[in-house]
Amino acid sequence: MEWYLALAVIVGLFLILLAVGMPVAFSFLFVNLIGAVLWWGGDAGLCQLIISISSSVTRFALMPVPMFILIGEVMFHSGIAPRAISALDQCVGRVPGRLSILAVLSGTIFATLSGSSVAATATLGSVLTPEMEKRGYRKPMSLGPILGSGGLSIMIPPSALGVLLAALAKISVGAILIAIIFPGFLMGVLYAGYIIIRCWLQPSIAPAYKVTAVPLSKKITDLARYVLPLGLIVFSIIGVILIGLGTPTEAAALGALASFVLAAFYRKLNRETVKKSVGTTLHITVMMLMIFTGSTAFAQILAYTGATTGLCTFFVGLPLPPMMLLIIMQLLLVAMGTFMEPLAMVMVVLPVYLPIVNALNFNLLWFGVIMLLNMEMATTSPPFGLGLFAMKGVAPSDTTMGDLYRAALPFIGCDLIAMLVIMLFPPLTLWLPS
Repeated sequence: MEWYLALAVIVGLFLILLAVGMPVAFSFLFVNLIGAVLWWGGDAGLCQLIISISSSVTRFALMPVPMFILIGEVMFHSGIAPRAISALDQCVGRVPGRLSILAVLSGTIFATLSGSSVAATATLGSVLTPEMEKRGYRKPMSLGPILGSGGLSIMIPPSALGVLLAALAKISVGAILIAIIFPGFLMGVLYAGYIIIRCWLQPSIAPAYKVTAVPLSKKITDLARYVLPLGLIVFSIIGVILIGLGTPTEAAALGALASFVLAAFYRKLNRETVKKSVGTTLHITVMMLMIFTGSTAFAQILAYTGATTGLCTFFVGLPLPPMMLLIIMQLLLVAMGTFMEPLAMVMVVLPVYLPIVNALNFNLLWFGVIMLLNMEMATTSPPFGLGLFAMKGVAPSDTTMGDLYRAALPFIGCDLIAMLVIMLFPPLTLWLPS
């Protein structure tokens, strides 16, 4: 069978299964079973499929994933994150869109503690949205900043999706976690800049209000009590990797331990907190690993049929400059982000893209950062972004999905600007890991 026919059969069947509502993990499993029987040969093919699944899920590089997720879940279920947001609220001055700026600031800090964008969005939304509604903020300025900053968990370490991408692409986990630091904070700056300019041009979208004066001593006390300890967790994760004191796995374990110690310090470590945190972490981790194993076998079957090599040769042979090919690849991801979740996008596309990236001599680390930025956009891309549904669950009852779509679009525009900057200036992502 010609490579393009094999590619059409495998990818087409997979997309049909997704379209009829089958979960991503089971869609991978079904396609892999058929592919193993047709191309690897009956019982021998099924045995090879089992070996592929077993070897992919036991990679050491995947170990930080559950611990990064656990950190965010402990922060969420123990109530530590809302206290930190309240402390930061006291320190934000009278700037245009004050509460929206607070959402971006809190989202950036919370992103350094959680590998889960859904948990970050839910936490920020439940804490800040009621106050924004009370102060007369319109939907675009109450929902949008939370949607945008909630997705920063993908672009600021610890990033569970970043670890999975590194494991699948076989690049350094530590390097990619460090490489996304600058792009993540660049996006936060773009969000804040958009909010200030929009509120300055249209003051009614986020009405100014009298801010109660808080004594400096109380500000310092609350920052030391509720924010500084979170900084220690951040250092235990990012600092350990950046300085070279430990591996990403060791840093993740240290961060998870520190989150439990902090919850105990605040007397919030009880049976219910542990049960919910561990249970949610287990659920998310199993789902992610099932998709990861399916994607690995999917890539191997594509390679065996010759589809990967054929597609790579076709792309490289196009009479287009490499940068134009990169733009086409990213535009395809932007389109996919409107109907696929980020994890599924990485696992489906990366096995096809990697050979093309290598053939075009692109830096894998730089390309991985661009892909992660695309995944961040997918969390808020209408109509099926996970962040949209997480926000819908904590937003006021009169909030419609249309409100969420309109609120998300300006921040998706900021993401596109950040992506363009990273594509045009690769050293911005490569200088820190080096």
